[in-house]
Amino acid sequence: MQPHNLGRRVVLNNAMRTRLVAIVTISAGLLIPTVAYATLTEVGAGALGAPATRTLTNVGAGVLGSTAATGATGRTGASGTTGKTGTSGTTGKTGTSGTTGKTGTSGKTGATGTTGGGTTTGTTGVSGATGATGPSPSCPATPCEVVSETTGLQVKVGNRNEPLTIPRDGTIVAWTIELSQPTASQIAFFDKNEGGPAEAGIAIIKPKKALHYQLIAQSPLVQLQPYFGERAQFALATSIPVQKGDRIALTVPTWAPALAINLGSRTSWRASRPKGTCTSAAEASTQTSQTTASSVTQYYCLYQTAQLLYSATLISTP
Repeated sequence: MQPHNLGRRVVLNNAMRTRLVAIVTISAGLLIPTVAYATLTEVGAGALGAPATRTLTNVGAGVLGSTAATGATGRTGASGTTGKTGTSGTTGKTGTSGTTGKTGTSGKTGATGTTGGGTTTGTTGVSGATGATGPSPSCPATPCEVVSETTGLQVKVGNRNEPLTIPRDGTIVAWTIELSQPTASQIAFFDKNEGGPAEAGIAIIKPKKALHYQLIAQSPLVQLQPYFGERAQFALATSIPVQKGDRIALTVPTWAPALAINLGSRTSWRASRPKGTCTSAAEASTQTSQTTASSVTQYYCLYQTAQLLYSATLISTP
């Protein structure tokens, strides 16, 4: 976690947008048979504000915030039939000549038909309630704090412990990250001091003893700057097999503006940094991300009141 203070507060005025990025489209052969018999779960999605009703369930999804569906608009009632106009009365006959005949009496005017009553207008559907909005990344406000040069694991979000734990065996087919829109000067600062342009990927790690985790698999890294200010989802060209109990971590070899801060002591994450380095400014700019296959690393450093904004999409096996 690396702060950058520009000396003045910059207000984020762009609405966060959502983008689905297919690095390589997942083949129909991979998805169709699986969907027919398996469950899709968004692990960690609750932290990002995933929709209340959707086809996918994200690992850790409960921590992201969702919007309920809008109610259907009621139908308008059909108009009533217009009443018929009454028939005109018959005109009286004219009297015969000679003695002037009496003028025939004019026929009575027919009664006007009753206008048909319109049916009642249909009731307008009730709008769905807006769900809770998930936390937002800190930048470009001052201080602007980002994740830097480490692999991070969210371990608690409010009442949720280990929200990025795989709930059942299956495969990871995509991952999602919420990114802020840093200013140009903030981007230049982090690019210079944190090893290069922003990039990230997910890692599958297995818990061992004493806060140690073994790296099981990892996704390709993605350059993040094109997606600043958005929630981007990246489909994996090759799905990653996972087992129940594995954890999903976020690997950031350089930096990523995907960190929410000031959330309270019941929210925390761990970094793949050793004891004695957790509050060191130099350590924040030292490469500690776990990227070597099968390696075992200690995630000693605990950062409270902060949350890494990421999740992953799991297709569980039947």
